[in-house]
Amino acid sequence: MSQSVTRWWLLRHAPVPCPHGRIHGRLDVACDTSEDEVFQSLARALPVNPVLVESGLIRCRQTAGALEAAGLLLPPPIIEPDLAEQDFGRWQGRSWMDLEAAKDPDLAAFWANPAEATPPGGESFAAMVERVRAALEQITAAQAGRDILAVVHAGTVRAALAVALGITPEQALRFAVKPLSLTRLDSTASGWRIETVNAQPYA
Repeated sequence: MSQSVTRWWLLRHAPVPCPHGRIHGRLDVACDTSEDEVFQSLARALPVNPVLVESGLIRCRQTAGALEAAGLLLPPPIIEPDLAEQDFGRWQGRSWMDLEAAKDPDLAAFWANPAEATPPGGESFAAMVERVRAALEQITAAQAGRDILAVVHAGTVRAALAVALGITPEQALRFAVKPLSLTRLDSTASGWRIETVNAQPYA
């Protein structure tokens, strides 16, 4: 592989069991890694011994651990908090339905502009895009020419797509990012190249 190409394999963590649809954001909640066949398929699709990057939240650590159990050779992770999920502040742990029922005063403004509005005590998605941009640039420079497996979050993947495609945060929010889906971005000498988005090699 050319040293001018750094390949990012962005993997959203395994699903978090939550029948009430709560907003997790930065909460450190566990995920379900019981789908052995899914992890075996992912292990075959991913490069061996990549640079491993995690957000520092347990659901990413559990997902990487399940990949290792499925046979993927992984090094100790680089923990990069700037790749963590969007901070939803005081809304974390609650559901959108609860917020609607409680007539939360900040909710209408959020839905009017979900990319730019800031949840109470949290951060906007637009602000998240900028911190993810900085992390992508720093890690790409430090790991030039390598395969980088980043076990992250749906918001992180959308933010990375905003950076790579040069689109607005509002446009990036339109991407579907399912649990355990792969998004491949290549950083090249001429800029970013999109290889695949929301791929599910086990489907």
